[in-house]
Amino acid sequence: MKKNTVFCKSFGKAMFATFGLAVLGLSPLFAQTNLTDTMRDENSITRSANSGFAEEEFRLGVQSYYRGAYNEAIQEFEKALSYLPGENLILDWLGKAYYKAGVEGSALQQWQFASDDGYGGLLLQNRIEIVGDRRITQTEFDYSQHYTEAGSFPHLNGTTLIYSQPISALANTDGSLWVVAYGSNEILHYDVNGVIKKRVRGPINGFDRPMDIIRLQNGNMVVSEFAGDRLALLDENGSFIQYIGKKGRGEGEVIGPQYLAEDSFGNIYVTDFGNARVVVFDPDGNGLLHFGQKSIDFPGLRSPTGIAVLNDRVFVADSATGAIYEFDRAGNFISNLVNEKTFARPESLKNWGDHIILTDKNRIVTVDTDTGSVFENGRTARATSQITAAVPDRNGNIIVTDFKANDIYVMSKMTELVGGFNVQIERVIEDNFPNVVMEVKVENRHRQPIVGLDLDNFLITENKRPVSNLKLVGAADNNDTMDITLLIDRSVDMEYYEEQVNSAVQEICAAMNGKGRVVVISVGDTPTTEFTGSPSSLSSFSVRALSTPYTENAALDLGIRLAVNDLVNGEKKRGVIYITSGTVSQNAFTKYSLSDLSAYLNNNSISFSTILVDTLMPAAEVDYITENTTGTTYYVYRAEGLAPVIEDLMALPSGLYQFSFTSNQKTEFGKKYLPIEVETYLLNRSGKDESGYFAPLE
Repeated sequence: MKKNTVFCKSFGKAMFATFGLAVLGLSPLFAQTNLTDTMRDENSITRSANSGFAEEEFRLGVQSYYRGAYNEAIQEFEKALSYLPGENLILDWLGKAYYKAGVEGSALQQWQFASDDGYGGLLLQNRIEIVGDRRITQTEFDYSQHYTEAGSFPHLNGTTLIYSQPISALANTDGSLWVVAYGSNEILHYDVNGVIKKRVRGPINGFDRPMDIIRLQNGNMVVSEFAGDRLALLDENGSFIQYIGKKGRGEGEVIGPQYLAEDSFGNIYVTDFGNARVVVFDPDGNGLLHFGQKSIDFPGLRSPTGIAVLNDRVFVADSATGAIYEFDRAGNFISNLVNEKTFARPESLKNWGDHIILTDKNRIVTVDTDTGSVFENGRTARATSQITAAVPDRNGNIIVTDFKANDIYVMSKMTELVGGFNVQIERVIEDNFPNVVMEVKVENRHRQPIVGLDLDNFLITENKRPVSNLKLVGAADNNDTMDITLLIDRSVDMEYYEEQVNSAVQEICAAMNGKGRVVVISVGDTPTTEFTGSPSSLSSFSVRALSTPYTENAALDLGIRLAVNDLVNGEKKRGVIYITSGTVSQNAFTKYSLSDLSAYLNNNSISFSTILVDTLMPAAEVDYITENTTGTTYYVYRAEGLAPVIEDLMALPSGLYQFSFTSNQKTEFGKKYLPIEVETYLLNRSGKDESGYFAPLE
């Protein structure tokens, strides 16, 4: 009792107010922060005292979390739990902090404690399931997965015709897509919600039965015109530039051109149905060669349809033979990738990672280009179906054009439809309360970002009531600036590669065009930050200026942690680039495991790429982190140079969206926990997250 008397003297009138709430049977922490006092065996004054301490630690923890100080947040939430053991809201936030810190095992444990106590319902159970599955499921994409219809873009609006006979599609990096409508002689630009943003009908004389569309390396597009016996070159917005090819049987001439592809040299391939061959144009649109006729070792194409070029291997489908044939870039027949009569009527071929995806009447099929193995990904239920194209989009779906059924389908993995999106409230910025800024990340269950969403895809509420003046400030996927941290390996064998390191740093920084920020960290016994500033300041970088000596025990795990700590509050597009010979020391991963490091990178949307200064294969540990964090491995003296590394990193999708709104909640002088919820909808899929924040103290 003496202890409680001293407590009351210390807090004066505030303590009596707290005591009054306890007498009324209302937990003071519940009244202010929605936390429930679980210490029911203590007297009411002790409960109120513990609630007050817990409330303050919890408030500090939430604010630390939103500042990106996850280790501080963990300490503050654990202190709060020491006052109120088992409090579910604190357990939930402690799990969030562990998750962002990359310690997913501990995060799952805290969430499971809360879930077992009846907290969080299906929302928390779904989060536990998603994170748990990610930890035990291989990250390598499974091309044999089954897809089912998730929505469609109908051809009628009442009795008004929107399009006729869709035949092919092209997915854009912003989540939108172009659809070729053969019957209505146009291409349509759709957003992710199925809203038409633009119609393109070609030059003054219009398209003449457009059939396929591809995007070239320079950003322009090419459309084949089946009845026009030509190709139309368009800019990235669909404006006409020029025609390629003409009707005939000579070089650079076509009769009934169908499906298109491009190789790494910019050459354009088209299946010439009327001449039963493939015609190749150079990047300027000049006729280069044709192939596919009968030869000693090849019976000749009879009815060529789909075509794809993957790693400069050319694959051509034949609807008459039901086979896929492989050629080299010069048109020499190599082999049958898939034997005759395997398919009933194959149509388009499209690249899908290291596989090709094709359509066969009412089936969608994936083919392994190394083995020729065939996997069925889905079917349409319509008896009248004739699928002509299946195109993977930016959000993990397959866009399907059904020529006969006159429909466009969006097909998704069954697990995605059942489980929905993984939506996370990443940050709440309340400095100018009641004007609030909130960042929301939207992914599918396999961590693939969902891009292209707009304000209509979101519902944001506070304590279940819609917020006021809601605006979509922007999407990080559209950002053109990024922050980079360069990790430089200081292992002893790197002493022989100073020229390569200098070249790598200078080339990477030059490719950033003065935008963003660069941090240089030396990975030695103890990682050290050597430089922070503009990339233009490193135009004459020299590895000899680094202060960290070479060592036998480079602590790569600590280097990665230091790099991520710095990037957490950086630009929304950010990445770590590790410059190394590829070897690792015995003590490279003594503090943190590979899975925890990968989780720390992924959970903060930071990619990890590797630049090798030698032609040797990287150590398995380095390769693991690179492969599991959307990164890529590059050789320092590769033919393309290192400038495209920045382009590759900038091109990585980001499902982060930023909103602003006006809060209508009472803050109780900044002491009250303000609940906030967000729901995301796209076609037949949805996701939800719930969180909260504190307004500034008054």
